Amino acid sequence: MIFGCEHLKYRVVEGWGKHFYSPFVEVTGVAVDSKNNVYTFIRGVDPLLIFDEDGNFITCWGRGLFSWPHGLYVAPDDTIFCTDGDHTVKRFTQDGRLLMVLGKKGCPSDSGCVNKDYRTIKRGAGPFNLPTDVFVDKDGTIYVSDGYGNARVHKFSKEGELITSWGEPGRGHGQFNLPHGIYVHEGIVYVADRENCRIQLFDPEGRYLGEWYANRPTDVYVHDKYVYVTELGYNVGHSLISTTPRDGVKAARLTVFDLNGEIVTRWGSDEGCRPGYFRAPHSLCLDHEGNIYVGEVVISSAEFKNVPNECHAIQKFERII
Repeated sequence: MIFGCEHLKYRVVEGWGKHFYSPFVEVTGVAVDSKNNVYTFIRGVDPLLIFDEDGNFITCWGRGLFSWPHGLYVAPDDTIFCTDGDHTVKRFTQDGRLLMVLGKKGCPSDSGCVNKDYRTIKRGAGPFNLPTDVFVDKDGTIYVSDGYGNARVHKFSKEGELITSWGEPGRGHGQFNLPHGIYVHEGIVYVADRENCRIQLFDPEGRYLGEWYANRPTDVYVHDKYVYVTELGYNVGHSLISTTPRDGVKAARLTVFDLNGEIVTRWGSDEGCRPGYFRAPHSLCLDHEGNIYVGEVVISSAEFKNVPNECHAIQKFERII
């Protein structure tokens, strides 16, 4: 099947990776290294599964190292950054040797959050309370979205020293209701503010620059001159603030914006388990050729509606134009 528009077309590669590792459990994070190897962060026995670009299994690691896998990013130096539900961000070598830990395991910051419900957050707090995603800039600067139990973005030096934080609970400019994904491109910090249904844009010091509408965005990735966003839609997920989509579309989807926030192309369907469509898109990345990888949390989504066993947890979209 072909997706996209005239100058930005993709073909779904059905069954990518499955013939070497099946079934995927939940792919909460996906990232690509300098050699186009694909790292998947899953809620399973071996949380880090590594494949080549054709879906051939290479290796796995991480058993016993994580409590609740969530966000994943491969830094420019090919080290691996993971956000974990134990209130930490961890940095590893490619073969799984721990290099650095940000935050303190089992010690959430004092945001007032109760029972992991972002709606109960009383204030923006320090790092971390259930961090969601991480990005590492070319100079090693680390950005973390701190979302399920907090309402902040944190910026660290490459040595792990906190530089600044911004955000508080709410709907106003610079406020968040579950900052879920983060990416930095050419001095602009893009934050997927999931339950406020928007991508917020900031400068690197946290000054608000603008926002774009999206249906409960989960992740954001910039490649070439386009901004790719996974949208969870309204069929899954707890604790909605907004119960009706502004544009009337409830289905999960992938949307591609230009750098001005104009929609270039998008696709999605209520038949989210069909190849090329999405049930519960949670993470995405692109490789050096512009191919797209989307990870999904289909088991979590099954709580809200029956999901067939064969429903995909990761998909590759091959760029053909």
